[in-house]
Amino acid sequence: MIIDTDAKNEADDQFAIVHALLSPTFDVRGLIPAHFGTHRSDRSMEESREEIDLLLDLTDLTGKVTVANGATTGIPDERTPLDSPGARLIIEESELASKNDPLFVAFLGPITDMASAILLEPDLVNRDVIVIWIGGRGYNGYAADHRMEFNLSNDIHAANVVFGSGITVWQVPSDVYTMVSVSYAELEDKIGDAGPLGRYLIDQLVEWNATYHGEPIESRSLGDSPAISLMLYPHSGNFRTRPAPRFGVDGWYLPGTDNPIQVCEQVDVRFLLEDMFAKIRRFARSRAESAPHQGESKP
Repeated sequence: MIIDTDAKNEADDQFAIVHALLSPTFDVRGLIPAHFGTHRSDRSMEESREEIDLLLDLTDLTGKVTVANGATTGIPDERTPLDSPGARLIIEESELASKNDPLFVAFLGPITDMASAILLEPDLVNRDVIVIWIGGRGYNGYAADHRMEFNLSNDIHAANVVFGSGITVWQVPSDVYTMVSVSYAELEDKIGDAGPLGRYLIDQLVEWNATYHGEPIESRSLGDSPAISLMLYPHSGNFRTRPAPRFGVDGWYLPGTDNPIQVCEQVDVRFLLEDMFAKIRRFARSRAESAPHQGESKP
């Protein structure tokens, strides 16, 4: 599997990335840092790369996992790819996929690099690739704040390329991913003592809320994490098959193709959170046990 992530955009990608890296059944073929627009930074992809590098350091995986930079912006139209090491990694790994060993590519932000890979290598859509995307509004016609869904907003062209291509898509829309909420108290109880990794995950989430929320808050949705739990156990989600839509300039759904996609309508939040917390605690215990005892020197 590959994770394409706008890792420094908010504070939830970090949990999803760590969950994937600490899951022994995953064969992680790479992490792709993604852009997240220019509303907060003119170097968003680079900031995502820096965050990925930090998480690899905290999980003792520096130099052990491929990191391939993605595009720095969205594609300019539905015909023009943005070539990047990340798009090329998707193409290369897709060539190795088979029916019994498919390639999962999880997108926690814009879907730019998948669209570019398809435009660069059109035959990719016929390979055994499953695209999981955290993005798009819910299909019930209601948006709590009536704003465009953020991941979609950073590259509507790319979403239209991917959804119109016929490739296998599992979509987790906003009315589902926003339900994966955790409180500060829960985080402290579950991973507050889970070493530097647990401490960092909590602190960066609290810091993000304090910086970007104008009112007191003590919770956050870990909205990117369903991409990981659905790969671990697909039956932890309820899916409905829908014809692939197009996305209008306002982010609403328009008639698209007859290509079927799988839309997740509910996830097992208990399984998702408990598995993630358990793996973070297990990593912390393993790290503590392997550290030299007080008074000993490292060999």
